[in-house]
Amino acid sequence: MNLFDLKSIPIKRKRKKRVGRGVGSGLGKTAGRGAKGASSRSGYKMKKLFEGGQTPLFRRLPKRGFNNKFKKNYSIVNLRDIAHFDSGETVTISMLKEHGIVKKIVTGIKVLGEGELNNPITVEAHKFSKVAIDKIKAAGGEAKVIS
Repeated sequence: MNLFDLKSIPIKRKRKKRVGRGVGSGLGKTAGRGAKGASSRSGYKMKKLFEGGQTPLFRRLPKRGFNNKFKKNYSIVNLRDIAHFDSGETVTISMLKEHGIVKKIVTGIKVLGEGELNNPITVEAHKFSKVAIDKIKAAGGEAKVIS
């Protein structure tokens, strides 16, 4: 094999746009930036929320209420959702995700007392309502709080 045997690979090649290289190039003088003003200068960057001098949307809308940044959002699980588990079984967070009862855990899981529980099962969660604890204990189960 010799160098003259090599052939170029047919791929599309687009030339880089060379601006500011004379009037004949079509992008000379102002280099396609228009004339004067901040947008024609180097280093200019428009802010994302800029609306051309119009009062921005976030300033036009009224501010209402209070947003607590320390609020904890728990994924809710009712007793009727976990009633189908076998007696003597320990219901963990991974089991709840596996069975599709909980899709996403934000801060933790809270078990509420809606529905009836007949099987004595052990439930592990971050929080329990009083009604849920009473119903679990009445069925002969146990409510374990995990941190």
